[in-house]
Amino acid sequence: MRHMLILGGGTGGTMMANKLAHALDLNTWRLTVVDATGEHYYQPGFLLVPFGAYRMRDLVRPRQQYLPQGVRLIRSSIEHLNADIKTVVLASGEQLRYDCLLIATGAGIHPEQTEGLLDDEWGQNKFDFYTPTGAERLAQFLKGWQGGRLVVSITEMPIKCPVAPLEFLFLADAYFTERGMRGKVDLHLATPLSGAFTRPTSNRILGDMLRDKGISVTPDFGLARVDSREKKLVAWDDTEVPYDLLVSVPTNMGDPWIARSGIGNELNFVLTNKETLLAEGLEDVFVIGDASNLPASKAGSVVHFQSEILLANILEHIEGRPPRARFDGHANCFIESGFGKGMLIDFNYETEPLPGTFPLPGLGPFALLRESPLNHYGKLMFRWVYWNLLLRGVELPIANEMLMAGKVAA
Repeated sequence: MRHMLILGGGTGGTMMANKLAHALDLNTWRLTVVDATGEHYYQPGFLLVPFGAYRMRDLVRPRQQYLPQGVRLIRSSIEHLNADIKTVVLASGEQLRYDCLLIATGAGIHPEQTEGLLDDEWGQNKFDFYTPTGAERLAQFLKGWQGGRLVVSITEMPIKCPVAPLEFLFLADAYFTERGMRGKVDLHLATPLSGAFTRPTSNRILGDMLRDKGISVTPDFGLARVDSREKKLVAWDDTEVPYDLLVSVPTNMGDPWIARSGIGNELNFVLTNKETLLAEGLEDVFVIGDASNLPASKAGSVVHFQSEILLANILEHIEGRPPRARFDGHANCFIESGFGKGMLIDFNYETEPLPGTFPLPGLGPFALLRESPLNHYGKLMFRWVYWNLLLRGVELPIANEMLMAGKVAA
């Protein structure tokens, strides 16, 4: 019996467990998924919890429910990887041998990495929306907040879903407007980027949207520490940004076992070939999603586009052939812009988000880099797609590689 071991039962791990269960002979291969918890969360929904659109119970389901029959789930955290002997050691000391290993342990927030961020004010007037607890606490706080300066602070890149901080601000603008108190709220973004987003065209369009909505931006802001007593953010160059309510996007890092195993960078992201998805310097090890150090967005759509590439390469690899499929960095993301509208961006390693239509040239139905109600409904409908198709490993009618059809060079 050969052993296929998947570390992490989130989006990437679950999707690949389903694809591999259908592609491999389970009389020859034993498929095992390791994850510390038994709950699977629809993480894109966390953004909407603070504004009352979802409750957390709408976003969680049993992890085992989405794993196919014949796949074993082990509930455990991971101690470390012994790559030399192809063994993973669990927290209990149990050792799991593998013939092929897939790392899908994702990324998490680490507010303790920033001086003054994680203190007695955390959960009082400093929050995150990237965790179930953080999103729920922020929802409760906003219900009674009377206004002031709300600062969304991105500590450093990369982060899960790079557009989420902008979406939060757009939704906050709509939320406070609908409550009749927008004039009492000063919305502000403090970001280490040079603008609203990473690429010129999208940066200009999204930056214009922030300005039009009365949302100010402090760019190139390298957060050094948080002064809770004075309620201000302090950058490495001593620039200060005051706040009344801080919505933080803390440092994102890979799982601690990656550091203990010596296979990651300074943020515990596994060194990964950006095209083949093979782990650098390791035999029989692949990486998917947020756990990697790829220069691609850490988002669920990226995992989806990686999955078909990864499946092909794993099947080639276990047959002793070099992997031939290539991932181009394709990312596709709906952006909530408030008031029942949304945007869509589509890009890859080489091509920035551009205006146009998606997926059909001239027909859409979705507009790229332009607000529309249909984009908003696309974002909401994606929750159904996620639970019923994406996690099940169903191939969607969208090309894995980014296509230029329908896009207009800006």
